[in-house]
Amino acid sequence: MSKTFDRTAANERPGDAGEPAPLIAIASVILSMWLVAIGNGLMFAYIPVRLGAEGFDPTWAGLIVTALSAGGLAGCILTGPLVRRVGHARAFMVLSALIVLSNASVGAGTYPVLWIAARALYGFAICGLFIVAQSWLNDVVANAIRGRVMAVFYVAYTAGLGVGYFTLAFINLEAAEAPLIGIAFTAISILPVGLTRLAQPPPPLAASVALRKAWRISPVGLVAMLAVGGLSMTITGFAPIHATAKGYSQADVALLLSCMPLGTLLLQIPFGWISDRTDRRYVLIGASGLAAAGGLLALGFDGGALGLLIVIYVVWDGAAESIYSLGSAHANDRAGKDDLVALSSSLLFAWSLSGFIVPGIVTGLSAVIGTQAFIYVAVAIAAAFLFFVIGRVVTTQAVPAEETGSFTPMTAQAPLPVELAFLPDDEQHRH
Repeated sequence: MSKTFDRTAANERPGDAGEPAPLIAIASVILSMWLVAIGNGLMFAYIPVRLGAEGFDPTWAGLIVTALSAGGLAGCILTGPLVRRVGHARAFMVLSALIVLSNASVGAGTYPVLWIAARALYGFAICGLFIVAQSWLNDVVANAIRGRVMAVFYVAYTAGLGVGYFTLAFINLEAAEAPLIGIAFTAISILPVGLTRLAQPPPPLAASVALRKAWRISPVGLVAMLAVGGLSMTITGFAPIHATAKGYSQADVALLLSCMPLGTLLLQIPFGWISDRTDRRYVLIGASGLAAAGGLLALGFDGGALGLLIVIYVVWDGAAESIYSLGSAHANDRAGKDDLVALSSSLLFAWSLSGFIVPGIVTGLSAVIGTQAFIYVAVAIAAAFLFFVIGRVVTTQAVPAEETGSFTPMTAQAPLPVELAFLPDDEQHRH
């Protein structure tokens, strides 16, 4: 069980022919996740706006965000066993079916308790879909193009979210249009994967979570995941709740949310370029400082002109999301080849755990001080991480720039790619 799968063969699949994976087959997985993202973005925006229009207290929307995060945490733990049992393609279809069920439950009517269960199921399924898609791509894509393929993967998903957010402006809130559209996009997303000829990886081993080991490898990387898990779910999850409570229209909320992913796309490229040429911790300091400043500006201009708020939220969300990819790259710079499985699993667990705990805290605070509580919490997290990284820079040496890996843009709305360990052929037959 201690052996690792020879990834040379995986990099030159699919399969038996020993040929490189066809680009059209690789594109099928990316296309499927882009379609899923459109439905995801629409439902993420629709639920708080619909609850607000129906007169429900914003606490319900906060509980729904917390439930989604709890489902995501379960997905991180249980997806591995599911893939081992049925394989990547079937797991993708099973998880897509759960998303359809979740959206259908939301479409049954405005029942907040049912929506909490439905979004928990959705969180489980979407997190599982990402783990399946990313581990599948990582296994079949050659090293020479892996960074570019994963960058396209993340950018496509981010763009899909933006399209989904923007679609809210054209939805009739009184009907079940949004859940039906979400169901349609999820159903269509099954087709590219169902028809793909992309070879499936062999059954993976369970990737163990080892937080102490991750801390020894990269304290900054581990704490970055704890910070950004909470930051991402707080900003993206509670921005539409707060905007709705502030009285912004359905179209205004849709425009605000659809613009926010631009920050991820615009800021990560320059941040990544700089981080490849210097100590990534310096760039993390800049990103977390900008995230803290963005939150303070969001608080200072809260309820103001929509155009100004859009600019602030674009920068704020983009800076916070950049911590995700920068922290992941920094951690991998410090990891040995044999550490990647435990490290990636531990970072994923830390991200998921924070994404579950922090929204719960924000929901509780919102009931006491109002929906603007998410801004205070986000500023506190960004500032705490900023001072932590400064402390590490002062007390520890940097990894030389020439020894670092290459930066890949990522979105904190998607789980980190898990470096699953695969069984060699002779071991597969024993299990």
